[in-house]
Amino acid sequence: MRYTVLVFLILFTCQVMAQEKESASGRLNPSEFSIPASPVFDLMGVTPSQINRTSDIKNFKVDWSFKAWRLNPNLAIQSQPFWELFYNRKDLSKYQSASGFMRKLASLDISLGTVQNEESDRRIGMAAKLNLVKQKDPLLAKSLYEDIGIRYAEERKTLEARLKELQLKLDTTQQIMDKPGIRSEIKSTEDQLLSLNSRRNTEINDRAKIFIAEHWNAASLDLAVGRVYTYQSDSAGSLSKLRLNRNTGFGIWLNGGVPLGKRWMLSGLVRTTFYEEELNFLLRNTVTLEEKEARAVAENKLYSAGLNLRYGGPLYSFFVEFLYEKKALKTPVEALQDVFTEPAQTQVVASSVKWTTVHPNSLSIGGDWRISQNVIINYGMRWILDVKGKSQAFIPVAGISCMMR
Repeated sequence: MRYTVLVFLILFTCQVMAQEKESASGRLNPSEFSIPASPVFDLMGVTPSQINRTSDIKNFKVDWSFKAWRLNPNLAIQSQPFWELFYNRKDLSKYQSASGFMRKLASLDISLGTVQNEESDRRIGMAAKLNLVKQKDPLLAKSLYEDIGIRYAEERKTLEARLKELQLKLDTTQQIMDKPGIRSEIKSTEDQLLSLNSRRNTEINDRAKIFIAEHWNAASLDLAVGRVYTYQSDSAGSLSKLRLNRNTGFGIWLNGGVPLGKRWMLSGLVRTTFYEEELNFLLRNTVTLEEKEARAVAENKLYSAGLNLRYGGPLYSFFVEFLYEKKALKTPVEALQDVFTEPAQTQVVASSVKWTTVHPNSLSIGGDWRISQNVIINYGMRWILDVKGKSQAFIPVAGISCMMR
């Protein structure tokens, strides 16, 4: 019940924000092709699709993840600092006249996030993403919106001139009975002026929807880096020991996609995560045969690669994906030999050497539903398989992303 209420409140808040007009700012910002999860959530693996669509987010965004189905603050925020500082203006002329390098820099986004996993560990991370290739950019489609700006600028000039004329007529007329009609005309002209930005933005968004529907699966390629820390935590949320396994590390990855006709999209991911691996084992005294617990830490890498096939359009889509993961060090014994030398009269009990298991194969199915310009719901089911193809887990994952326009 509490979970349902939380989801309802999140959706209600996002919907209210989506319905707010931009008449005060007058900004001309056509929509993005999609609303993917924040890169930090990509690195944490808490999104329904682990191989997400790429997109250039030009606003603040908030993500909620419900992998564990608990009311934990699984939250990420995302923003583009260079866009906010240099190009977030009332019109797009500065962005459209910028060099290719500066437009790429404007696509740099930063995300911060935290989740609590099934073991009640608190994960905290940050990530940065830069767009390298973009087949279509809605903000550069000058011909799509150019006539709108000219037409509404002329309308504003005409209405302002008309307002001055009516105000002068009201001030100078000697006919008392004419004044109510003049005041009514003034009020109508003022209303048209007040609604001008709103009407302009509505027309821009209508054209943007057509453009996005045509190119929702446009090709793009992103480069991202991120860092995640995982801590043991108690019921009060206090952080204690840092986990040394695949859940704590630095990652770098490429994520991109290409269209397959009008309704299909193929996306791919290659990623390397650098981390420290904690090894637990027994050390046996060769004289007394006494055994005691010991630990060591090895440098390790996790390689991830996968493909995602998506069918749909700008409002909804369905996907199936496969992700393969592999450790650079093949066995815990191999990792231990690189970092640990046995003291005299002792030996490592080889069968006791343990590390955090990584199941290499995951198969996911799911989809997303963009319920408004600002809000998208993502959902999926993940099937985890070991190296022999034996089922290890079946995990439902859901998420909500909300643009903070």
